[in-house]
Amino acid sequence: MSTKAVDDSSNGFIDPDLSIQRSGEGSLNGLTFAAKDLFDVEGHVTGYGQPTWRATHGAATKTSPAVQALLGAGADLLGKTHLDELAYSLNGENTHYGTPVNPACPDRIPGGSSSGSAVATADGTVDIGLGSDTGGSVRVPASYCGLLGIRPTHGRVSLENACALATSYDTCGWFARNAQVLRKVGEVLLEPSSKQDAPLTRWLTAADAFDHSDSETSQAIYQLVQGHHQELTGLLGEPQEVTVASLEGMGSLSDWWQVFRITQGAEIWQELGEWITANKPQFGPGTKERFEMASKLTPEEIQTAQEKRKQISAHLQTLLGVDGVLMLPTAPGPAPILNTPPAELDLFRSRLLSLTCIAGLGGLPQVSLPVVKVEGCPVGLSLMGPRGSDEKLLQLTEKLMALISQ
Repeated sequence: MSTKAVDDSSNGFIDPDLSIQRSGEGSLNGLTFAAKDLFDVEGHVTGYGQPTWRATHGAATKTSPAVQALLGAGADLLGKTHLDELAYSLNGENTHYGTPVNPACPDRIPGGSSSGSAVATADGTVDIGLGSDTGGSVRVPASYCGLLGIRPTHGRVSLENACALATSYDTCGWFARNAQVLRKVGEVLLEPSSKQDAPLTRWLTAADAFDHSDSETSQAIYQLVQGHHQELTGLLGEPQEVTVASLEGMGSLSDWWQVFRITQGAEIWQELGEWITANKPQFGPGTKERFEMASKLTPEEIQTAQEKRKQISAHLQTLLGVDGVLMLPTAPGPAPILNTPPAELDLFRSRLLSLTCIAGLGGLPQVSLPVVKVEGCPVGLSLMGPRGSDEKLLQLTEKLMALISQ
């Protein structure tokens, strides 16, 4: 271990003096990474974006396997990064530690909860940002900051020795500026036994997801796709428009988001409620209300939502099969302006989670690609695949980024 200060002008790091040199040689030789401050590093306190959490927990006794794997593959750790309080937000604005600066649009939020890792990658401080994604916490900052970002298939990357939020939704994801680097990290982190080898050859476009986005966002993505239609059909065949939320009795994507909200909230309170009740931490606006909501969910609400979740998950598995790749906007539009009033942010959050909840409910992998801009700021285009298709999605991402950059 060594200590080497990094440039933290973007306020991405909570611990910029922490630096660990690689422990092995491999495909990530010469690359650097930052880790969200919910991954344990031996000898350091994991702060989880909340000062009371930091004050009530001792130094970690083991390093997270995800961090160890990157070190073992030749990457150097340059520090631990800021996140939203207990990872329960998609904004990146932390009352206690401030807001990391979005390098793509400094007057807008960076997105969360993996805000610091996104910013440190986007501003070039590191090559790889290690984060977590429960409800969108890698995909959303990737979209807002103009990065590549992946939420993997649930359970395919270890989250041992990392703080939990909602365990049946939590995933370990990562950011990169380069599609080859994004893929190489996947080769290091993805557990191989559940890999799915079927090629992704059935191109689906999510009509109702595009309906949930701003018209400018939909138009920008459609124009991009039309401009590369021949090359895309060569890779994926002719597109088929589908309505994702077409399951009878399950409503629209807005209703799916409510299923996600309740099932996630129940798990969050089960995981963190006892600590919150005992320690009474001071939460910032938005986060405070979400924890209060989670604490008041009834057993009947939870059971009904859990039953709906099972049906939605099975429906998504049928929709994608083994060869489907679903195209949708990562977010409804570009990042909201800094200091947007909480009520306005909550409205945007509902639309946002109507898009991001799909992968969570299905346990599916999703990659966000930084391929369009709206109002001069990035908006991600997402590719979602069947469970276990992470490697195929990453390979497809590399091909698409090469096509689009021509």
